[in-house]
Amino acid sequence: MNDDKRIDGKAFSASVREKVKRQVETLQRDHGITPGLAVVLVGEDPASQVYVRNKAKQTVEAGMRSDEIRMEATATQAEVLEVVDRLNADPGIHGILVQLPLPDQIDETAVLDRIDPAKDVDGFHVINTGRLQVGLPALVPCTPRGCLMMLKDRLGDLSGLNAIVIGRSNIVGKPMAMLLLQESCTVTIAHSRTKDLPELCRRQDIVVAAVGRPHFVKGDWIAEGATVIDVGINRVPKDDGKTRLVGDVDYDEAVERAGAITPVPGGVGPMTIACLLANTITACCMANGIEEPA
Repeated sequence: MNDDKRIDGKAFSASVREKVKRQVETLQRDHGITPGLAVVLVGEDPASQVYVRNKAKQTVEAGMRSDEIRMEATATQAEVLEVVDRLNADPGIHGILVQLPLPDQIDETAVLDRIDPAKDVDGFHVINTGRLQVGLPALVPCTPRGCLMMLKDRLGDLSGLNAIVIGRSNIVGKPMAMLLLQESCTVTIAHSRTKDLPELCRRQDIVVAAVGRPHFVKGDWIAEGATVIDVGINRVPKDDGKTRLVGDVDYDEAVERAGAITPVPGGVGPMTIACLLANTITACCMANGIEEPA
């Protein structure tokens, strides 16, 4: 029975990528345009390398141009900014992503602020965050965009629903709250210091957990039938000395009460790259003054 409650992010992200592939074909056929995504990787962080490799693979599979710029861990801030400037000026590149974290000698904020907001497919530039805040069209951070897509797919119209976002980061928590507000939800932003958080959660139709603590949200915090989106990806030790990935929600407890819930892994995670590709399509169409293909 609990399988019916499981929101399958792998399957959903595959459908998003298929749509992106069709959109790329339409843009190539009707306008002679191939969307381009550039990823800048500084240093040799193992997790970042895997992530960048997956991004490049999926970009190519979608039929897009994929540029990968790898720089030494000793690269200076000036050198990274020079690469960003070059990509900003390249008309064949519609999306720029600088993989985080950056080495200590580089100011992440300065680098992210240097990216042309129209090519900021991560949605982190202050202009895009400001436009989202006031309800103007903007490139939206990929993880919140993916969460919203899954919520609307499962629930349809979100208008009037009570939603809580646990976590206040600029990458997930704050933009997630803004997106839910735009869907006419009544939104509460909470965090690890919120008083009476369990009771607050029990009054919600939607719970989005993005606090970065393994199994922080317990099953009895969830109202019967609520929809739970677990953004957390936490690596915890197993008895055999290895590790496993768990979310911010205690899945085994919460699935008994929830109406629908994302697992970890296999829930929100796969949506992030899919939405990165979707954002690149949006940026490409904006740059060329054309309507985004259906």
